Amino acid sequence: MTKRQRIRRKRRAVDGRIAPSAARLGAISLRLLAWFSANAREMEWRETRDPYRVWISEIMLQQTRVETVAPYYRRFLGAFPAVEALAGASPDAVMKAWEGLGYYARARNLHRAAVEVVREFGGRVPSTVEELSSLPGVGRSTAGAIAALAFGRDAPILDANAKRVIARLLSVQEDLSRPEAVRLLWDASAGLILPGRGRETALALMDLGAMVCLPRAPKCAICPLASLCEGRRDGVEERIPARRRRREIPHRSAAAAVILDGRGRVFIARRPPEGLLGGMWEFPGGEPAQGESPERFLVREIRIRWGMTIAAPERLPPVRHAYSHFRVTLVPVRFLRRAGAAPKGGEWRWISPEELEKVPFPGAARKLIARAFPEIRSAATPATARPAPSRSPSHVPVRTRRGGRTPS
Repeated sequence: MTKRQRIRRKRRAVDGRIAPSAARLGAISLRLLAWFSANAREMEWRETRDPYRVWISEIMLQQTRVETVAPYYRRFLGAFPAVEALAGASPDAVMKAWEGLGYYARARNLHRAAVEVVREFGGRVPSTVEELSSLPGVGRSTAGAIAALAFGRDAPILDANAKRVIARLLSVQEDLSRPEAVRLLWDASAGLILPGRGRETALALMDLGAMVCLPRAPKCAICPLASLCEGRRDGVEERIPARRRRREIPHRSAAAAVILDGRGRVFIARRPPEGLLGGMWEFPGGEPAQGESPERFLVREIRIRWGMTIAAPERLPPVRHAYSHFRVTLVPVRFLRRAGAAPKGGEWRWISPEELEKVPFPGAARKLIARAFPEIRSAATPATARPAPSRSPSHVPVRTRRGGRTPS
């Protein structure tokens, strides 16, 4: 069979007319599991089968590296050691424990899901993919991972690592978001699971993708599946998954008011519950019009939105911060309140500078606090108790005693 014929065959496979045989998937699985038994990585959340802890780790690992997650995982479980504790916590307490980890919708959904687990499932994390998928923030792959890792279910997963590994094995060169490709990959993921080996298979796919079948420059020379990989045979492994054209990351300029009253307290406001950084606290402000100074914009914004007159502006050094889809340069300006009061019923507070450490702020606001109140030591990033291995976009495993693991 020529290379062109093989590529045509892969395109037909994506259209659903050809799928890998059970025998081929079984052969791949045996090699994969043999490799995993000798090469699995150790991660503290893999040392437990506690469904709650597995669930927390899987949510944290979405779009976040292992070495970043490890200290937050410890801090979060220290604050909320059981699902009942998480369900009974205030939104601010949950967001504070998550502060610095980013993608804050994960924390909001996790809190809602904990309430649902207590109310609908009697405090027991559900064990089936269907029930797990009904929880806020738990997609099909995350549900499969929890079911497999915590309950030993033969549930397929298709996180970023598994998707890349399987797509290369089958030489799927199309856009992997196409419905036909998605079906093919899910079917193959399920076909790789030998009876009773769902947990090991999920962990092995995640590990192979994180350690060998890398997004760029895959280590095919040491891959246990190299001779079975159709993408490598076709010479297209580095082009799978097909890369989309990178969009230019936009830059925004914003201003924030650090308003102090006569008692030295600072004014903060809560963001809307949904959307970017939903539910977090911030210093009031926004984006000035073209050519408008931060000071003029903030005086007008605070008067219109918060009913206060502010004066004595003192511009502070700018703060630069990167979010997932844009970058921002934030100009903080310190003011004194002269008159007026914020409207009743709004989500706002006057607090002492020392109390800022108790409130959940996003990363840019934390940097602003460091500019405005350098005497305050930020506790946003928890200390790492022990080094954590690096990881690629989705999950990673713990060695078993036999030697043996976005906006889901």
